Amino acid sequence: MPRSPIWSTLVLIGAAALLGYAAWQHHTALMAGAALLMAAATVGASGLTRLLPLGAFAAAFLTSLVLRGPRLDPLDLLAALLVLGGLGFRIVREQVTARQLAWQRNTIAALHAGSERLADARDADAIIRAGIGILDRLQVAPNLAFVAYRQGTPHILAAKGAFEPFLERPIHPSDNNSRSVQADHWVAEEALTLLKKPQRRHYHVAPVYGRASNHLGVLIITRNTTEPFDDAEKSVVASFARLLGAQLGQWNAIRDLRDANDLTLRSLGAALEHRDDDTGGHTGRVVNLSVRLARRLGWDEDQVKALRWGAYLHDLGKLAIPDAVLHKRGALDTDERRVIQTHTTIGYDMLQDLHFLPAETLDLVRYHHERWDGTGYPSGLRGQNIPDTARLFTIVDVFDALTNARPYKPAWTRDRAVSEIRLQAGRQFDPQYVEAFLRMMAEHDEAHLVV
Repeated sequence: MPRSPIWSTLVLIGAAALLGYAAWQHHTALMAGAALLMAAATVGASGLTRLLPLGAFAAAFLTSLVLRGPRLDPLDLLAALLVLGGLGFRIVREQVTARQLAWQRNTIAALHAGSERLADARDADAIIRAGIGILDRLQVAPNLAFVAYRQGTPHILAAKGAFEPFLERPIHPSDNNSRSVQADHWVAEEALTLLKKPQRRHYHVAPVYGRASNHLGVLIITRNTTEPFDDAEKSVVASFARLLGAQLGQWNAIRDLRDANDLTLRSLGAALEHRDDDTGGHTGRVVNLSVRLARRLGWDEDQVKALRWGAYLHDLGKLAIPDAVLHKRGALDTDERRVIQTHTTIGYDMLQDLHFLPAETLDLVRYHHERWDGTGYPSGLRGQNIPDTARLFTIVDVFDALTNARPYKPAWTRDRAVSEIRLQAGRQFDPQYVEAFLRMMAEHDEAHLVV
């Protein structure tokens, strides 16, 4: 029992003394007043303290009867019953109110913590798992499932309780009838049949919609108690379904935008190859190889994306290089070399208005011709001062340039190019990245020998 304030304790002591005096004097009205005073002092109390006014009044009234003898005034009895009934009703109402307040506090706490988890989720599956975790914390029901569609077939993508053994399970019509797999009532019926009857004594189904009423899935909750879901619980589940749908819809919109950005940049990279057509697929090769190396190094997906976009755009500045320089057969003179070297800063400047590009992408475009020893261009950066994306990409870019014919040179063999990369570790390239690149290439060669 939580500690009462000093005034409550004093009131309780005074009310108890008054009850004792009223019982001694056989004064029913005074006993009722003292019990009401005691009830006022215990408002908000929990446990046995809540029952104290009712028990104290009953004890005082019985004591009065014993002291008074067998004679009992009917009006006194009626008054006592009314007081006992009023105190009992007050206790019941407080219990109901306390449960409602506890439910509201739990709901607010769960939604607050859950909204942070939803905001931190990085993909749709993580959002769905976080969502089911929030619903589980709300303690609306022990058995929870989120069903969504994968390649046109409903699957249980997240679950708690009795639904957990059926995670990732596709849902098909049990009677083999032709039905629309997009019908929530059918999906819910089939999902519910996965549970034993006692586990689904009561259930509730809430559809989940994203933006523009885009159907994203359905929430199914069940419990085995005899108490059905009330309106408050259904309202909370519906609110949660809207929150989950908004988060999923936002993520889908962001994913679609990223896909569009990626496709646009990939198309731009392909267009650059038509401008610098002697490279013959250079962009596609360096994108694939640099992404493989980044993932081998444990880069997160945001870094990999920035690297991939930079690889698409790394030679964008060559659009401004005259054909006589760009397609010259043979070695460039000093002035021509100075012109070709401007493609890094020109490309960087051309991308400034694309505000969705991360800084790591722009760094790659600007600095992918810097050297570990500080003799590169355009800024002469050295060692760790060269951005990570540029340090990684330059290894892949040079390797591809060596192993493919250019206007000024024939293609080198793979072994010769690998030896050159190894030789340039600590000179042109980051030694640690070179080591990872060489291991990756060796494993690729071994895999081909096995095949």
